[in-house]
Amino acid sequence: MRASDADRDRVAGLLREHYAEGRLTVEEFDERLERLYKSKTYGELEVLTADLPGTDLAAYSARADKPAPKDDKKADEDKGLVAAWSAWAAASGVNWVIWLIVSATSDDGGVYPWPLWVMGPWGVILLVSTVAGVFTKKPKSS
Repeated sequence: MRASDADRDRVAGLLREHYAEGRLTVEEFDERLERLYKSKTYGELEVLTADLPGTDLAAYSARADKPAPKDDKKADEDKGLVAAWSAWAAASGVNWVIWLIVSATSDDGGVYPWPLWVMGPWGVILLVSTVAGVFTKKPKSS
C-alpha cells in the first residue's frame, strides 16, 4: 500500500526519537532519512525501522494522530488577559508616539502629556480586572 506524506513524517519523527536516544549514529540517521523520503510504500517504511525496538508503525501512527492532551489549562485561560493588555499597550504606544511628534514639532516647548488620560483609566480597569480574575474565568454555558 502507498504511504502518504503524513506517514513519512511520522516515521521521520520516530527516527528522530531513536537518534535522540542514541540508537542511531548521525550517518545512519541521515541515510535512513534519505531513504525515507524516497519511500513510496509502507513496506519500504517498515524496513527503515525494522531493527529498532518498539517500532510498530500502526501503533505509532495511531499515537501520532491523537491530539496531545492539554496539560496547561492556565495558558488557555490567559488568552483574554494577554489580548486585553496587548490592546492597551498598543493604544498607549500609538498615543505616546503622536504626543512625541506633536511635542517635537510644537513651538510652545512642552505639550501637556495627554496620553496619560488614555493610559491611566484604561490601565487601572485592566489592573483591577486582572487581579480579580475577570479575564481568566470561563463563561457559563447555557
